[in-house]
Amino acid sequence: MATFALVHGSGDGGWAWHRVQRVLQARGHVSVAPDLPTDREDATWDDCADAVVRALDAVPVTGGVVVVGHSAGSMVVPLVAARTSAVLQVHVAGLVPRAGETPIDWFDAVGWAGAVADAARQDGGLTGHADPMVVYYPDVPRVLARLAMARERPTSSALAETPWPGPDASRVPARYVVTALDRFVPPAVQRRVAAERLGISDPDVVRSGHCAALAAPDALTAVLDRAVRELV
Repeated sequence: MATFALVHGSGDGGWAWHRVQRVLQARGHVSVAPDLPTDREDATWDDCADAVVRALDAVPVTGGVVVVGHSAGSMVVPLVAARTSAVLQVHVAGLVPRAGETPIDWFDAVGWAGAVADAARQDGGLTGHADPMVVYYPDVPRVLARLAMARERPTSSALAETPWPGPDASRVPARYVVTALDRFVPPAVQRRVAAERLGISDPDVVRSGHCAALAAPDALTAVLDRAVRELV
């Protein structure tokens, strides 16, 4: 068993993980999925990490701590991992950061715009489409997709322009989960990030769009569970 700290992405809240939490519990794991203060313009990276650490402090920690981040949540993962002596960090379609890089800089640094344009040419413009139902939620049950959009939280523009403070994300053992049908962060970008920033040449793969926790909770949880078992 393990204790999972689940970190949501930009615009989301902890609710985005509720389907995964149910499956983790059924497999005997403990999990927390707090809302980050990313809707506050005065929020700092420390504030975001503090929110996760406080959530962990409120539950009995069973086994090692595994910190999992989705999308922009990956920028918080290494900070929490360093504070909690985590045994593993997992990035799901993650925007894995480098010290001194802002979230805005990340997209240029990994060649995101060019990759989106290439993918759009191949799929008829689905990748990078203006409709969030097409880009983020195409494989999410429609009721859940509507709920997710209704629960959308604002994201601090100040935090988006604040350099990431470190430590280096590669210091804690890591896994990367590629969402193979992603229309927001193309899989080619995800694989490049996994290789260049975490040294992972053979990442895990889930056949889902960007929001795997809502679209494919069983498949994603199976990857998380297997990652923990492979630590033993």
